[in-house]
Amino acid sequence: MKKEELPQDESGLVDFTREVYYVKNQDGKYEQALSSGWDIKSDALDGAWDEIHRRVEEARQNFLAGKVSPIVYFMELNLMDMQTLSGYTGIWSFFIKRHLKPNVFKKLSDKKLGRYAKAFKITIDELKHFDGNNNKGL
Repeated sequence: MKKEELPQDESGLVDFTREVYYVKNQDGKYEQALSSGWDIKSDALDGAWDEIHRRVEEARQNFLAGKVSPIVYFMELNLMDMQTLSGYTGIWSFFIKRHLKPNVFKKLSDKKLGRYAKAFKITIDELKHFDGNNNKGL
């Protein structure tokens, strides 16, 4: 690709990062050049974020319906799966799966809730008293 053909399409990450490409200069030699984005990549990235927002909203709705504990919502909000959360909390995945049930969650000690809260970067109170209207969204 020639240097003047390097895509400079703005994406959602334009203020955070730029990509390095190797392009041919006027003399036909390769050199590094920065690109602010590429429409195809930004469309794929936007689609991925749309899916993440959908999953967070689905978790919130399931919480509001009483189907799951707030741990499910905060897992989705923090882009975690059970194995990742297990790594952050030191709680086995088997137990985390149980804690996703509202009736089990209500019986958890503050010590266990503290491990979850620390992983989610929230307070124990925010976790215990989550009402489905969290302002810490994506």
